Amino acid sequence: QVQFVESGGGLVQPGGSLRLSCVYSGSAFNIYVMGWYRQAPGKQRELVATSTRGGSTNYADSVSGRCTISRDNAKNTVYLQMNSLKPEDTAVYFCNRVYDQISWGQGTQVTVSA
Repeated sequence: QVQFVESGGGLVQPGGSLRLSCVYSGSAFNIYVMGWYRQAPGKQRELVATSTRGGSTNYADSVSGRCTISRDNAKNTVYLQMNSLKPEDTAVYFCNRVYDQISWGQGTQVTVSA
């Protein structure tokens, strides 16, 4: 079964950093537009960053300037470097194909708290 496995979350103080990773078990990873999403308690899942197969990136206003999405097509992996974390970044973070999405993984919990 094709799936995503996210990792790298944790508890961090405001202003801290985390690097999230997401491994894709399917094939042809390089052709997909990949996205990082997050879902905070009681809120809808939102798209926070995207990466095209050519390496172009886009960010939600809420994370722009603080987060960087990158990908290693040889490793079927997409990353999200998160800096200057804020309490409002607390959420479960997921990755998925932006188009032609598949089942969601378990996600990785990010908690920003003093």
